[in-house]
Amino acid sequence: MKKNQQMLGHFLALFTVLVWGTTFVSTKILLKDFSPVEVLFTRFGIGLIVLFFMNHRPLKLKDKKHELYFIGAGITGITLYYLFENIALTYSMASNVGILLACAPFFTGIISKIFMKDKLGKSFFIGFFFAILGILLINFNGQVVLKLNPIGDILAVIAALIWAFYCLCIRKIAECEYDTVQTTRRVFCWGVLFMIPVLLIFGYHPTMEALLKPVNLMNFLYLGIGACAICFVTWNFAMKVLGTVKSSVYLYLNPVITIIASAIILREIITKVAILGTGLILVGLVISEWGGKAHHHDGVNEEITLGE
Repeated sequence: MKKNQQMLGHFLALFTVLVWGTTFVSTKILLKDFSPVEVLFTRFGIGLIVLFFMNHRPLKLKDKKHELYFIGAGITGITLYYLFENIALTYSMASNVGILLACAPFFTGIISKIFMKDKLGKSFFIGFFFAILGILLINFNGQVVLKLNPIGDILAVIAALIWAFYCLCIRKIAECEYDTVQTTRRVFCWGVLFMIPVLLIFGYHPTMEALLKPVNLMNFLYLGIGACAICFVTWNFAMKVLGTVKSSVYLYLNPVITIIASAIILREIITKVAILGTGLILVGLVISEWGGKAHHHDGVNEEITLGE
């Protein structure tokens, strides 16, 4: 049964990344008519409504202290991460943001080592090296000069670091053994609540005309229902079963999914350099995921001894 759960965890992590890898396109489209905060609040508002339909039963906390984990997950993984990511996209090139956000698995591993005493072996770092090299090839294919955008790039790095803390909070929640849909819904509630002060500062004035424009409506529904409600449930389940480090390395696939989606939707040509980059990312993923031994305790507390 445990082996079947781990197989399901790998499948759901892969499924989640397949969806999340296409969200850059949707977000970029929406940013033409909406501000980053408007996109953020609307998509998670839709996601929260969907989660209530998925499971409307109230979550009864086993310990009042557990609320701190939900608050932490809400403010990091929902409010701050996506706020920093969306703002970064307005300042920096999508390629820059994609590369810097791909550092999230590395930060997650380091944070897990510091706070949860996980052991990171050589395979973790070797896999990260290959993955980042592949991501560099994909994102800067055909570009001679690296265009730095300090504000946007710094925000992207901060977003990747924030995601690592979100994973840490979700791992602590997983240890409490609550229902995954209920926990995701509670995290969303806190995340949306923390967005309200941001809305008061930046404003929230989307027009009905813009919202009901078919292309915008479809992208909001895709982001709200698919990328938010469904994928956060599948991702949180994957982390609960596989652990934070093993599930997070799947995020290396984001750029691969993006170029495949661009080829299918935008008819962009996949070059030989992009294929080479994709190969390196896959090598990095395999090394990080299966390059050594990984021990799990109760499917939650992980001891990563990759490469040892």
